[in-house]
Amino acid sequence: MTMNVTGLVGWSGCWVVLLGVSTYTPNWVAWVFVPYFIYGPYRVLTQLKYFPAAFLMLRILRAYPWQIVRESPRGLTKRPEVVGKQYGWFEFPNPACRQQQLPLVFPRHFRRRWWARRMAPRAKPHLKAEIETVWFAGDPRFIGLVAAPTRRGTAPRHLHVVEQRIDVQSGWRFADWGATPADIERGRRAGVYPVHP
Repeated sequence: MTMNVTGLVGWSGCWVVLLGVSTYTPNWVAWVFVPYFIYGPYRVLTQLKYFPAAFLMLRILRAYPWQIVRESPRGLTKRPEVVGKQYGWFEFPNPACRQQQLPLVFPRHFRRRWWARRMAPRAKPHLKAEIETVWFAGDPRFIGLVAAPTRRGTAPRHLHVVEQRIDVQSGWRFADWGATPADIERGRRAGVYPVHP
């Protein structure tokens, strides 16, 4: 969140400062700043897109603690049972039935490049090794937050929201996955509003 606020203030503040500088200098100086005047508003809008994801991450972390997951199945292929856009997936064990793995997908392309480079089938071994162990906060039946460990493994970094998007018409319901009313309420606190409990 600090980086989001810093980026927003930085991009918008520099735009205003350069606009002020260009009004008190010769015209050729204003032409030098034109690329920034065009690119700056785009970056401000991009920074604003980070905030909803950051607030969702905060809600997830308030509802679920971090846990370390080793060698979680993952991929960039499309899962046939998942509806909507998907840009990669992780499988995590169902808390009610540890033998059952449930896929959580990256629902948006936004800020996913770092993960895609490490999840690609042809990724170099040292890149794949960076996500052999991941930090996970959430419930695979609803929503989660996935993160890579720091080099020392003491903190999460590169946080990204992953969502449960298995088609309701497939016949699965949250109760089939062992979700109790308390689990569903906890999911709601994290920002999930299940239609068919």
